[in-house]
Amino acid sequence: MNRFSEVRDLVLGMEDDFQKFYDKSNKAAGTRIRKGMQDLKTLAQDIRLTVQAAKNGEPVAKAKGKK
Repeated sequence: MNRFSEVRDLVLGMEDDFQKFYDKSNKAAGTRIRKGMQDLKTLAQDIRLTVQAAKNGEPVAKAKGKK
């Protein structure tokens, strides 16, 4: 569940920036949101590759190096 915690922490860490962007129209917060969403995308892809490798019976460490 460590990977789930990473995803949860990343999303919760962006909460203040979402509020600043949508409620106060803070453009800098929008930039931080975009960066956070890109980090989330990268993390999700890494998790996806790890799960796919585990499903196929490949060693997990090997799947991490694939891109």
